[in-house]
Amino acid sequence: MLPETVLRTDDVAPDVRFDVWREAMVATIFPMHISSRHSSDFWGHTRLLTLDDVLLWPVAMQASRYRRTAELVRRGDPELYHITLVLPGSGRLRVDHGDRRHLSAVNNLYILHSSQPCDVEVEENELAVAIGVEIPRVNFSSTAERAIGRILGHRISGQEGFGAVLSHFLSHLVSRNSAHRPSDMPQLKQILLDLVTGLAARELDAEASLCTETRRRNKFLLIRSYIQQNYHDPALTPRTVAAAHFISPRQLHRLFEAEGITAAAHIRGRRLAEARRRLADPAQYTTSIQTIAQRCGYTSAAHFSRSFSAAYGMAPREYRELEHRQQLDTKLGSLALPPAADRDWIPA
Repeated sequence: MLPETVLRTDDVAPDVRFDVWREAMVATIFPMHISSRHSSDFWGHTRLLTLDDVLLWPVAMQASRYRRTAELVRRGDPELYHITLVLPGSGRLRVDHGDRRHLSAVNNLYILHSSQPCDVEVEENELAVAIGVEIPRVNFSSTAERAIGRILGHRISGQEGFGAVLSHFLSHLVSRNSAHRPSDMPQLKQILLDLVTGLAARELDAEASLCTETRRRNKFLLIRSYIQQNYHDPALTPRTVAAAHFISPRQLHRLFEAEGITAAAHIRGRRLAEARRRLADPAQYTTSIQTIAQRCGYTSAAHFSRSFSAAYGMAPREYRELEHRQQLDTKLGSLALPPAADRDWIPA
């Protein structure tokens, strides 16, 4: 699990909730003037996750306004890039950054920089539901910074291209924090930096200006995301993946070879991992194994069974029954009688 700190305004007295929230936001992002019509009894909830020197903070809060003025910039600049991904359930956010103004709605992204004045306001009487990210500028090359600088304050789609991949990655990080270990932080951070760099380059159609290694990683991340979204399609093969990304099968092979795996093995692993998850899901216990295999991209139940057995050392049905018994044992264990000393109420 990545280091995590939780802040809920419900945990403090109503008359100091907004002051506590304001101090936390200034400490998390950068010095700003923060105001809200709900300041007398403000509601907000956030978690702060740490990836080395990068901070991620999923947040839900009442309508409020965040202004970083030229005066505050002159007083001090932490030199941070701030990214916001607007999530379902959120009202629109009015964003001013320099001479750019837009309204960010659900599934939009935008990037700000602490060295420039900005003004972000949640629409009145609406909630803001989003993921915020703070990245020190020292993490980016000068080439990447030039690309990012040209899209500051823009509204960016989080449903296509690198915007979709970045949105998916951020959502995964904050919703599946327990799945990661502290030792994963360097790799997770590098993926995030590559995605932000790739997003800026793609928005400007300037990917050719990036270094070869960054371009390779960006292409690999896009392809991996494509496989993640299409593993259930029986027609998904290394050849069709290559064609969908306008590269040759040989180029696809080289991309995956650099990651120590083949494209075919990655597709197979994705399908098997999803099948294993479904087999262990109590809600799908009555779903036939053949149906699960089909939903994971297999056209032959026999082929699925052989592949699953080779990967996990037991047949799908055997694995499902083992998981089912373990889940039942866990439930029964939670219903076990208390120690004898605590069972005086039980009649002889």
